[in-house]
Amino acid sequence: MMLVEQTSVPSAALPVAEFKDHLLLGTGFSGASLQDAVLENYLRAAISAIEARTGKVLLEKQFTWSLGIWREPGRQALPRAPISDVTAVRLIDRQGSPTVVSGALYRLEKDTHRPALLGVSGQLPTIPQAGLAEIDFTAGFGPDWADVPSDLQQAVLMLATHFYENRNAAVGENVMPFGVSSLIQPYRNVRILGGAAK
Repeated sequence: MMLVEQTSVPSAALPVAEFKDHLLLGTGFSGASLQDAVLENYLRAAISAIEARTGKVLLEKQFTWSLGIWREPGRQALPRAPISDVTAVRLIDRQGSPTVVSGALYRLEKDTHRPALLGVSGQLPTIPQAGLAEIDFTAGFGPDWADVPSDLQQAVLMLATHFYENRNAAVGENVMPFGVSSLIQPYRNVRILGGAAK
């Protein structure tokens, strides 16, 4: 299995101004925007860390996921949430030739923690022997910072501040702060029965 992030979050979607306010940085100076690129890097690092801990995508991105076998014949849990759209499903044979699967044969089951691809007839299309299925999907709470739940917004700002203020910390000192862990806890995936059929 391989998950590839096809797009990245544009700089304009990142809350640089909110982060400056959170850091209590001065404003109105001639060089006030000189640190923007540095602050953006800390925001991206904080977003990545929170996405890795929760399995949730905060700001909308496109992904391609490839796998060699369905977990269940008629249902395949997807590796990120929330997912707003499955844009394509392709079956790749052992020679690497793709066949696009009709959208009438599958549908997206939206879920806060474990969205899934469902076969409309009860079965997902058969993956060719020694081949792959590729699923293109859009994940994220939305394209804008305002779409992200407020507790996750706060967690990002707190963690980015932690990274910013401890940028010279020795290896092993950068543990996720307790406040951030508390804010993201409700968004972490709870594994029940290892994802087995309901």
